[in-house]
Amino acid sequence: MRLRYDSVADAAYLEVNGPLAQGQATQQIHSMYTPGGRGEIILDFDLAGQLLGVEVLFASSVIAPEVLARATKSDGTQQ
Repeated sequence: MRLRYDSVADAAYLEVNGPLAQGQATQQIHSMYTPGGRGEIILDFDLAGQLLGVEVLFASSVIAPEVLARATKSDGTQQ
């Protein structure tokens, strides 16, 4: 698993099975909100129903700063 973070978009993505290929995520469950409504969670699944990743919007509101600091930046480098 790898956590990526885009500080401009304030979005984090937890890759469950490595980087996603174009079109690999064919199904989503979205608009799940964290307690207090501070963040939004989206789950990505493949055709077989296997979980591929978890996207967190407004990530800095719901993920500890030290965790985001260890995440890979959206350009592939460490924060």
